[in-house]
Amino acid sequence: MQKDLFIHHHKRNGFYTMHKNHFHDQYEIYYLINGERTYFIKDLTYRISEGDLVFIDRYELHKTGDVRLPNHERILINFADGFLRHFSQPLLYEPFRMKIRRLSVPPQEREWVQTLLLEMLKESSDALPGSETTLQAQLARLLIWCVRRMNLGSVEDFEHESPAHKKIAEIVAAINGSFDEPLSLESVSKEHYISPYHLSRMFKRVTGFSFVEYVNSIRINEAQRLLRETDWKVTMIAERVGYENIGHFGRVFKEIAKTNPLEYRKTVRRAGHSLD
Repeated sequence: MQKDLFIHHHKRNGFYTMHKNHFHDQYEIYYLINGERTYFIKDLTYRISEGDLVFIDRYELHKTGDVRLPNHERILINFADGFLRHFSQPLLYEPFRMKIRRLSVPPQEREWVQTLLLEMLKESSDALPGSETTLQAQLARLLIWCVRRMNLGSVEDFEHESPAHKKIAEIVAAINGSFDEPLSLESVSKEHYISPYHLSRMFKRVTGFSFVEYVNSIRINEAQRLLRETDWKVTMIAERVGYENIGHFGRVFKEIAKTNPLEYRKTVRRAGHSLD
């Protein structure tokens, strides 16, 4: 059970920014009990506050950062794709597929959400007989509640924190759609009428990633998908995700994935067979 669902409560003192590229094969729910944070997901940067829930899809690049305010407290849930297998409800996965991934819980309903999350923490910690079934039901209840609240809003509800945030969101969306092509800070800055110096600074400030770090991360993310889902040779995958030099691709892949492409393919396929 523990490998299929992980729930963790953490109170952090001081400042904290996630330093490494981060994407994984589990769904993630992040609930901020108190404090303020930034959360970059896909192509949007959210400023999240007390009572906000955030949803991250599987294999989706994301990063949290501080907002020059110390201290925060959060509850984090990660769960595997098959954890809710007994509920044949696509509805449960809607929060991870919506354009806007933040749900601000109204103050009058925060006690209910936090109570449910704390009950899940205790259930996971106690690990009594029937805990997996109980956690599945609790998680499903939380997700259905979230879907109902999120469907009341719309894409237009999202407001960028500043014109710079809006511009970087546009640039990130463009990169996400063309990462297989040659990309450089200079070419992107020219295309969007920004100096390379200002683009570099704005990109890091808004997303938490350097320009090169972000491009490499989404390329390797796509390479991992192709390694999982196709039998293509590594050289073909490297070319498909934008790397002309196979050696450079291998070095970047290992730096991000902590293994080489062939070992990654073997590992995920062994894991897949073990679930059959």
